[in-house]
Amino acid sequence: MLDHYLEALVRKPGAFPGATALEQARSAGRFTPVHDDWWDAARAAHGDKEGTKALIEVLLLARHMSHEHLVAGLAVALRAGALTADAVALEARKIADGDLPDQPMPSPPPEPAAAGPERATVTFLADWRLSHLPPDTRPLPSVAAYDQLLRRRGGSAPSKGEAT
Repeated sequence: MLDHYLEALVRKPGAFPGATALEQARSAGRFTPVHDDWWDAARAAHGDKEGTKALIEVLLLARHMSHEHLVAGLAVALRAGALTADAVALEARKIADGDLPDQPMPSPPPEPAAAGPERATVTFLADWRLSHLPPDTRPLPSVAAYDQLLRRRGGSAPSKGEAT
């Protein structure tokens, strides 16, 4: 099984392309053509070593999310030209968050007429996290206690609207 070798392959990514475990994963359908396409694009963008490391990081994500979500995240990231494991993780999580229990994954929308290459949008992980924060309901801070300290020391507290 490919998963057992991933930690070693991160340190020695040159062994990955010829690994027997990779061929076994391909024949079992766990390493799909989408994986290959994303890997080819990552190697073209980052070089063989770094592109392969990025793919191995993506494969490690399968320990924490479903295979279907991961493959869908790879496809979206590939269309967007986002060739990092973080981008794949974000897209896969977005797809997983859209899933409802006991319901099949929605089928992709029909392909539009050939109007040019379509680029998917990619959200940066930090932006996505910020957009999903709960609203801040805390009251605004007050400086009234400091104004009282000024009065005790003999100074005059500024009135409202007066600059200090």
